[in-house]
Amino acid sequence: MLYQIISLVLDVAVGLVCGTCLLRLYMQQQRIPMSARAGNPLGPFIFALTDWLVLPLRRVLPKLWAFDLASLMAALLLQLAQHLLLWLLQGAAQSLGVVAVLALFGLLQVAVSGLTGLLMIYALLSWVQAHSPVTDLLDRLVAPLLTPIRRHLPLMGGVDLSPLALLVLLQVVALLTGNLQSMALAAVA
Repeated sequence: MLYQIISLVLDVAVGLVCGTCLLRLYMQQQRIPMSARAGNPLGPFIFALTDWLVLPLRRVLPKLWAFDLASLMAALLLQLAQHLLLWLLQGAAQSLGVVAVLALFGLLQVAVSGLTGLLMIYALLSWVQAHSPVTDLLDRLVAPLLTPIRRHLPLMGGVDLSPLALLVLLQVVALLTGNLQSMALAAVA
């Protein structure tokens, strides 16, 4: 039971910081201004949660075009630390390669879960037509993902079903990730 409690706390804490690192990476890749003065209400929160890890890594890892390797590496290191700690708590019963596999798939799962959450909030806010800086930010984050779907899926009776289609695609990716993780763990173990 203690292991389950520790695992839950680590999932929440690492998931929050790891997801924020991935959000930072995605926002920089989309060239979304991060400062509150530029209208980004999440910028100060993102900096407060991730600067302690991303800034030291940025001294070592350069940007690759618009791709912030430091934010990606921070998220991966968090996943590695989480799974390494859980591996040690289990008595290091499996090979160390299992930790790396779990960390990579954990990173992918956080990305899929984060996109799913963003999309659900975006869809809910689109129903109430709330105009705020958060709505504008969500639109800039979700629009690049919805645009290709909107090209192929027309409005149905004036309703945009592209968020639903993307949610289904994200769930398919989550299922595939789970199956690939099981196969990779079987190959490593």
